[in-house]
Amino acid sequence: MKKDLARSIQQISQLRGEFQLRSGEISTTYFDKYRFEAQPELLARICSAMRQFIPDDTRVLAGLEMGGNPLASVLSQQTGIPTAFIRKEAKTYGTCRYAEGTPLPETGVTLIEDVVSSGGAILDALSKLRDDGVNPSVAICVIDRQTGGREALADSGLELRALLTMADLEAAAR
Repeated sequence: MKKDLARSIQQISQLRGEFQLRSGEISTTYFDKYRFEAQPELLARICSAMRQFIPDDTRVLAGLEMGGNPLASVLSQQTGIPTAFIRKEAKTYGTCRYAEGTPLPETGVTLIEDVVSSGGAILDALSKLRDDGVNPSVAICVIDRQTGGREALADSGLELRALLTMADLEAAAR
């Protein structure tokens, strides 16, 4: 099943060329997460497989803007765990918050992301959350590109659980 899922993600979303990643690194392979998140059947399969990585003590699934939001929403629907949405920046209007949806407790928050390269987006969110007394211990992603993100998150006390790694995707291509 894992190999079939990896193959489906790869076929729909893997692009070849020259791409600058959020980290600033250049890659010849890019996974356009919006392509796999825009396919209802595939998104449901991905989230169903991701459920196993959700810690038992999770009280809120916190999707990171923007790609983590559809994943968190579908996971919430599948598990019944409420969802929050973490913005990159606080809104400048309305509530002026960076976290929307379900209020965040101090513990029991699991971060949801799509693709992790350097871990920078998660680290940015983690900094804001910890400043507000929210202490997630786990982040879940669809793809770990295996380019230092897991290690950077571990250095900050956050465990990364990935559905697939770059090695899994490469193996599925064979």
